[in-house]
Amino acid sequence: MPLQGARCIVQRGDALYPQSLETVRYPPEKLYIIGSTEALVPGLAVIGARKATPYGRACARRFARIAAEKGICIISGGAKGCDSEAHRAALDVGGKTAVFLGGGCDKIYPAEHFQLFQEIIDSGGALVSEHSWDVSPRPAFFRQRNRLIAGLADALLIVEAGLPSGTFGTADDALDYGKEVYVVPGAITSSTSRGSNRLLLQGATPIVDEGSFEDALFNTFSMLKRPDEMVLDDEEDDPIIAAIRAEPLSIDQLVGIARSVCGSVDPSSYLMEHIALGEAGGKIARQPDGRWGPTLQNKTVRK
Repeated sequence: MPLQGARCIVQRGDALYPQSLETVRYPPEKLYIIGSTEALVPGLAVIGARKATPYGRACARRFARIAAEKGICIISGGAKGCDSEAHRAALDVGGKTAVFLGGGCDKIYPAEHFQLFQEIIDSGGALVSEHSWDVSPRPAFFRQRNRLIAGLADALLIVEAGLPSGTFGTADDALDYGKEVYVVPGAITSSTSRGSNRLLLQGATPIVDEGSFEDALFNTFSMLKRPDEMVLDDEEDDPIIAAIRAEPLSIDQLVGIARSVCGSVDPSSYLMEHIALGEAGGKIARQPDGRWGPTLQNKTVRK
């Protein structure tokens, strides 16, 4: 029984053809799609080991969920392990996700992910292949499709990768295309993290907690946030900037203020986002003693 959903073939040059795929090696002349073409947008690619550890699976879920909650499309390959955990995390929070297959969309692999793929289609996501509907998957096709995952994404998150690993090829593609590469470190004794740790040694951005991940997302995706996380232009409506403009404050003091006003958002992440925007707007600056205070041109002189 084939997957159910809208089907289309998008040719290179069509308005619906993702512009970011024009920059990959050998841009596909056709894309065979089941689902919504609206899911074929630049987003976050999440990849990792097929034989992932519980740690790897949990990290894939955790970070994919955070990104999906912010409206970022999760892109991956639908494989066992980290890929499928990332797709499921996006579905759990009502986010969009796109799957690039290593064969035709009617020859899905792995077969046990049929229901997952159907849920992705039903939720507004998409299954995508550069191969016609009934082409069987082959090892070489999976390596080739990785360039499309890296090409569509604005950033690539590698959760768990051993040595040797096809993940390195995807990371190389992402770097060649000018994309950001984030890596979750693992134990140096874990064979499934040797590749991940090697990429960190080579200069990838380390993702060590939710705060570092949200900082990375902010730097890559700019103002892509939920409405309740948006910082208003008027500093009087921003409790963090207002507090800093009143008097210089340490990070510990600011975390306490953030905790009292951030609601369900992580206070450290909330604080860093507000500080980044206040600093970018020239309203606040870090002082020599490490505290945050008003910039000289914005400082109010008290009588």
